[in-house]
Amino acid sequence: MKQEETVQAIGKIEMGRFKVVERFVSINGEARCAGELACFIRFAGCNLNCTYCDTTWANEEKAPYEILSEEEIYEYIKDTKVQNVTLTGGEPLLQPNIKRLITLLSKDKDLRVEIETNGAVDLSDFIDIGDNVTFTVDYKLPGSGMEDGMISSNYKLLRSSDTVKFVVSDIGDLDRARAVIKEYELDERLQVYISASFGNIDNKDIVKYMIDNNMNSVRLQLQIHKYIWDPAVKGV
Repeated sequence: MKQEETVQAIGKIEMGRFKVVERFVSINGEARCAGELACFIRFAGCNLNCTYCDTTWANEEKAPYEILSEEEIYEYIKDTKVQNVTLTGGEPLLQPNIKRLITLLSKDKDLRVEIETNGAVDLSDFIDIGDNVTFTVDYKLPGSGMEDGMISSNYKLLRSSDTVKFVVSDIGDLDRARAVIKEYELDERLQVYISASFGNIDNKDIVKYMIDNNMNSVRLQLQIHKYIWDPAVKGV
């Protein structure tokens, strides 16, 4: 589904309300807050269809969801008493009026808000909403089948507090990731993570590649939740 079609499909609800397919508390399985408690809000719909996607069910048109207002989402987050908040999907930035929700959350300085986004939505309208709002941005490599969807300007906008994540399926993906890191000087400006497409490449091979190519300031990331629970389990 193209981005404009996805936005139209998601947008068939009252503006200022959101299609939420999951909300739960767990440990953050990846990125900067890995291992810490986080309150997850997962939204319906995505404009990409990656080969390794582990939440395809959330992107289906008939995926079950609840419609929540920004105030209801905020109230749920506060009731959990968890400070880390992860907005994810699908692709959260496709939700109509998502900027209103992010702005509301940014006003609460007790919260640390992470937005997981797929690299195929323009970040220019979101990047400076608040100091407590950070972005974990994917760069979709050839193994994902979605590299053509990447918006190159996004990687120039990112700040030191943001993160870029590469999911690799093979050595060719590692070569491409290294080229992108160099092109945008990502390892000099912010935190970069590389993680395996689960079951497709051995983590030992990634480590060897990092050693062989002297990839300083890049971190191997293990998706903790997939080692604690079955990778197919929801709500964790």
